[in-house]
Amino acid sequence: MVTRAQIEAAPKVLLHDHLDGGLRPSTILEIAREVGHTLPADDAEALGGWFASAADSGSLERYLETFGHTVAVMQTREHLARVAQECVEDLAADGVVYAELRWAPEQHLEQGLDLEQAVAAVTEGVETGMQNAAAVGRPIVARQLLTAMRHAARSLEIAELAVAHRDAGVVGFDIAGAEAGFPPTRHLDAFEYMHRANAHFTIHAGEAFGLPSIWQALQWCGADRLGHGVRLIDDIDLTDPDRPVLGRLANYVRDRRIPLELCPSSNVQTGAAESIATHPIGVLKDLRFRVTVNTDNRLMSGTSMSREMGLLVDAFGWGLDDLRWLTINAMKSAFTHYDARLALIEDVVKPGYAALGAE
Repeated sequence: MVTRAQIEAAPKVLLHDHLDGGLRPSTILEIAREVGHTLPADDAEALGGWFASAADSGSLERYLETFGHTVAVMQTREHLARVAQECVEDLAADGVVYAELRWAPEQHLEQGLDLEQAVAAVTEGVETGMQNAAAVGRPIVARQLLTAMRHAARSLEIAELAVAHRDAGVVGFDIAGAEAGFPPTRHLDAFEYMHRANAHFTIHAGEAFGLPSIWQALQWCGADRLGHGVRLIDDIDLTDPDRPVLGRLANYVRDRRIPLELCPSSNVQTGAAESIATHPIGVLKDLRFRVTVNTDNRLMSGTSMSREMGLLVDAFGWGLDDLRWLTINAMKSAFTHYDARLALIEDVVKPGYAALGAE
């Protein structure tokens, strides 16, 4: 069996982590007092518990309320930079060696910042976080994905912003928000722009709305990766578990090696999966889809990459070789350039797992 110490020491790659979903409760408290924002708890432990219980409540209204509090304390250059810095430092402390942090610049303009200033602030924080992590022997490469809210009308503007900053730490584009009623095809102009600019993008799809959102994200919009994609399991007939039958969409996704950004704990919270033990990641991995493991919102799920891996080890009996396979999948699927991906796989991921005993 894989030990918790081995999981914590293992090099990890994270592709799906929301900046506004991973703040330290103590930081939220400190900034909220500074800016006069009212919180549902007045000490860090109680606040962390409130976020977890709200996310676990089964109420979409309460779940969305959690982001109202985190976004409220991310409205100035100083605060955005601090949150980004702490995010990178926390991930590095958990053994993450490469991370893509996604966030929506349009949600951080309430105190006078413009889009360019917001991106500059997060970039400053990410760079400082990487420097601090390296200084304590925990090097990490952290990059940004700029997200547009799918219920809004600024996706082309955010896509242009992502391309403008792609040589300064931004490696891609994303859309997020409620899937039902806001299909990705509403934002075709943004995706077409990204294609013309030879730029990468992922799309939140197949979490709440199922197969139609996956099909649109791929066949209409041309997404490089699927944010979640967990409902792809609906296109796989498991009547005979020994002989799964893949539908046309599932076969296409597997044939094309389209990465799935699966987030087990978050998927359970949002109802996209019933439990960790029955999460589709087990079947999808067995069928050799391009599966990756992610945290989504570390604060709301009370999680980390080590915890997510530990849950999967417990649920499916996976060993170090399985965790290495998932990690290499993620690094292969990253939006950074090929030479950087290869260097991290060969110089960091493989040696790191070999040192722990992986074959």
